Amino acid sequence: MAGFRTLSSGLRALQPGAFGADPSGERLARIRTSPHFEDGVFQNPGGPARTRPSGSTLDFAKVFFDKDTRPRRTPKGTVPVHSTTLADIARPPATGLRLTWMGHSSVLAEIDGRRVLFDPVWGERCSPFSFAGPKRLHPVPLPLAALGPVDVVVISHDHYDHLDMPTIKALAGTDTLFAVPLGVGAHLEHWGVSADRLRELDWHEATEIGGLTLTATPARHFCGRGLRNTQHTLWASWVLAGEEHRIYHSGDTGYFDGFKEIGAEHGPFDATMIQIGAYSDFWPDIHMTPEEGMRAHLDLQGGPEHGPMLPIHWATFNLATHPWADPGEGTLAAARAVGAGVALPRPGEPFEPTGENVPSEPWWRGVALAPAGGRQAAEALAGAGIKTASDAAAVAQADTVSDGGRGAAKGTEDPETLPAG
Repeated sequence: MAGFRTLSSGLRALQPGAFGADPSGERLARIRTSPHFEDGVFQNPGGPARTRPSGSTLDFAKVFFDKDTRPRRTPKGTVPVHSTTLADIARPPATGLRLTWMGHSSVLAEIDGRRVLFDPVWGERCSPFSFAGPKRLHPVPLPLAALGPVDVVVISHDHYDHLDMPTIKALAGTDTLFAVPLGVGAHLEHWGVSADRLRELDWHEATEIGGLTLTATPARHFCGRGLRNTQHTLWASWVLAGEEHRIYHSGDTGYFDGFKEIGAEHGPFDATMIQIGAYSDFWPDIHMTPEEGMRAHLDLQGGPEHGPMLPIHWATFNLATHPWADPGEGTLAAARAVGAGVALPRPGEPFEPTGENVPSEPWWRGVALAPAGGRQAAEALAGAGIKTASDAAAVAQADTVSDGGRGAAKGTEDPETLPAG
């Protein structure tokens, strides 16, 4: 047994620091008492979700290595990063709310006098290794050190494209506080963040920091960084509410009915930040398509008349087999189909969601290959998808009303359960 322990200790010593640390002690005890932790793992809302590619490995490989579609997964030219980010954010927002999309899911939110940084990833690769893994398709809009003081860093989950060790280590040397889902604090402490600067929350728990209320809300995803995926760290979306404004960040998630509940309890929002990239038929339960992202936005807002949707989780890393520009095109088409507001800033371009000049131009078209069949065909297809989903939702709501509360509403039966993994 001593030999096995020595071997195990040696293997742990060889693991890269970016793997982080597993929860233990009081943190693990708290995890085990969570109402969302069952059978040794955190459970998704709506039942188990497929967290690995479905179908055969051969089918996935054929799509992934297809020589005709691979060129479309990256831009054909230089991504236009906003050039005056530093000067723009040096001025306080006139409306009290300003969002700056730094690329992928990283967003600086200046809200009611506070500065909150969501899922900051300043590293060159979203990987545990500096020499391998998905590499940036555009540079960060400005150096992390130039960003200035940040009151709170919010982390949605522990995947490499949302929780970046070099970025966290740099922020560990500042005074910022960290709001993270249950269990994720183990990684941050392992990288030098002191326990007194952590606010570690389960779903539906909230913490107040500097006049802001941060609430961890459900998401449909999974976790894991190392060789073993123990599912011992939670994933979350986040509601951030100040004295005058409130915003929502989806993190990574598949579409589920919980968006309506979040919106009913915490919305409507001055802006939503919604994941619309890295989707695939091979993993439909854990990432949303642009059409599903727009449905989630409408669920959260209770309709298209409220604040705009900022599409996130796209354009910065190549993490799926869809064309690079499809998330942007799909989101634009979906917004037009339902008359919803959508913000389309270039990386690093600040905007005020409640102001008059919300960016709306499809900036990516200058550096992207045109969609197969042309942009008009792509817009028609996306529009048809979101309209069909909206019509189905309206029918389900009408059925619920006609039932007069007698029994379950049509279309609301328990969802089909899917095997995880």
